Amino acid sequence: MGQLKLLVQVAFRNLFASWVNVIIGGIILFGTVLVVVGGAVVDSLDESMSRSIIGSVAGHLQVYSEKSKDSLALYGNMGGEADLRVIERFSDIKKVLEQHPNVKTVVPMGTNSTMLMSGNTVDLTLARLRDLYKQAAAGETPELRAQIDSLKIHVRQMLALLEKDLERRNALAAESAMDPADLRALERARSQEFWDGFEKDPLASLELLENRIAPLVTDGDMVPLRYLGTDLVNYQKTFDRMRIVDGSAVPEGQRGLLLPKYSYEEFFKLKTARRLDIIKEARDVNHRKIAEDPELQRRLKENQTQTRELLFQLDPLKTQQAITRLQKALGSTETELEKLLVAFFTMDDANFDTRYQQFYAELVPLLDLYRLRLGDELTITAFTRTGYARSANVKVYGTFEFTGMEKSQLAGSLSLMDIITFRELYGYMTADQKDELAKLQEASGVTDVKREDAEAALFGEDSSLVAETNSGSIDEDAQLAGSSQARRQQELALLKYTQQDIDDGVVLHAAIMLKDPDTLEQTMVELQEASKKAGLPLKVVSWHQASDLVGQIILVAKLVLYAAVFIIFVVAVVIINNSVMMATLQRVREIGTMRAIGAHRGFVLGMVLLETTVLGLVFGTAGALLGSLAVKGLGTAGIPAFHESLYFFFSGPRLFPTLQASNIITALAIVLGVSAFSTFYPAYLATRVSPLQAMQTDE
Repeated sequence: MGQLKLLVQVAFRNLFASWVNVIIGGIILFGTVLVVVGGAVVDSLDESMSRSIIGSVAGHLQVYSEKSKDSLALYGNMGGEADLRVIERFSDIKKVLEQHPNVKTVVPMGTNSTMLMSGNTVDLTLARLRDLYKQAAAGETPELRAQIDSLKIHVRQMLALLEKDLERRNALAAESAMDPADLRALERARSQEFWDGFEKDPLASLELLENRIAPLVTDGDMVPLRYLGTDLVNYQKTFDRMRIVDGSAVPEGQRGLLLPKYSYEEFFKLKTARRLDIIKEARDVNHRKIAEDPELQRRLKENQTQTRELLFQLDPLKTQQAITRLQKALGSTETELEKLLVAFFTMDDANFDTRYQQFYAELVPLLDLYRLRLGDELTITAFTRTGYARSANVKVYGTFEFTGMEKSQLAGSLSLMDIITFRELYGYMTADQKDELAKLQEASGVTDVKREDAEAALFGEDSSLVAETNSGSIDEDAQLAGSSQARRQQELALLKYTQQDIDDGVVLHAAIMLKDPDTLEQTMVELQEASKKAGLPLKVVSWHQASDLVGQIILVAKLVLYAAVFIIFVVAVVIINNSVMMATLQRVREIGTMRAIGAHRGFVLGMVLLETTVLGLVFGTAGALLGSLAVKGLGTAGIPAFHESLYFFFSGPRLFPTLQASNIITALAIVLGVSAFSTFYPAYLATRVSPLQAMQTDE
């Protein structure tokens, strides 16, 4: 103990005895700060992203069939949707999983994706006109006739704008950019003769406009739709960060769709309005200036050059109203709407806020702000598990978002659909469809025949599949009445479904919420064993594994941090090694004197190692203190998400790092280990110098 006390005293005496020690201490200080701050940020990022993934779609655990060809990828993968085998009855796995004491709830799920064709402005107007004519067929009223006449005038104005637009396009091209057949169709649609005869057969006239004229307008979009089929009521209770923004939740027991607010704004909102919203946010939140930002200037230029989207929406009456309002806002006497719009969208930092408010107050009431309105039915066509296309009409009830992740594209890319409609789109019959099929089979006398009995059933003496035909008449009224009644019953049945319908059908995977997330690994193993005992071929994975590529981002961030730390400390080892070597050589006479008066090699080795250890401990502690203060400051102010993609990983607009004891312990352990390793060789060399040689040398 006395010798150790002496070594400690020598170590502290020599702590600042040389500038070399200051250099070594500075390197240790910087490395410690980096490890503490970097480790705290990465750990906090991991925790934040886990909250985003767990709280939005994954839950703590996910289960899917172990017979699946691909691994579960909740956020999709580069090759499209993962190829998963279906779980035939959700109730089977639900019963087994909920028996575990740590399982709080199990939510059925299935993901799929498709592309929607967002109709252009002409398509939408013609669709409204067709609906009005269908209503008129049941009984025309003066109000209905006024709406029809107004829309007809609007369509004629659209055709005039389209013709003008095509003339400009052809003037810029070396030759006509229009197909001659389309040109003839447009000329016919613009003729007075066409409109004089419109009422004779309005549906046929609309067919010409829809099939030949509407495709000439190119402002329609292909909208990606990735949807999650689930038990919507249970989902909203389980994932409490979800909240309805616009519209309402899908009523319990009914089919419906909820669109993410982010995607609804991005893909269905008027493009002019969306650009202005982006510029507004960039100015207010990120404090960007139009005069200094090329991207904001580009968006304003697009609004100036792409006014057709607005012009096509305005009928003659609304056009005049828009002209009057723009003249007042601009203090102009210009009478051409297009020129007024170009002047209005010529914005800068000085007038942007005023023009933005005027746009929403004066122009938006005259426009359809969204191509798809809440309450509309959306026709979704998707590919089933066997590869053929299937369609379903689904009512859009509202939009939703996750608290703290309002601007996240990842969190805002997945729509929510009732599980019954999902199964239908995925190629499985719903309960009401099975009942209808059974009734049809019973009414028609159709029976199931096994493959091995097919030949005997067709050609055997007792064939039940061959019957004599009898001549007679068909009672069309009776047949059609029955069909109409059956169809009506089917429609009524589709309006409501029960919890049993949800539980008894197929699912692709299911989310599990735990009561105690700290025992996730143990629970995962126990659930895997329980499923095997129950004869269920399930694979249980954590949220991290289920998120696939997204979940690997934190791993990559940790690897980058560790690589940076490794490089820094490799350099530190070299510098410390050389520095200690220089310091040791400067003390050769001192070491020789100590050896001459009785100090053995172990004492010298311990002295050099302890000096560097004390140096590392002092500067490492100082670095840990500085790093802790830095993390505390970041935890108070937060690290802002400078891009929308970071909202998901930060679980909000800012990341608030927190310091764990493990961050400090890890940093000090690395520093002390590096210090001792880099000092060992110089210390070893110091012990090899003989006392006589050391006392005779000057270097």
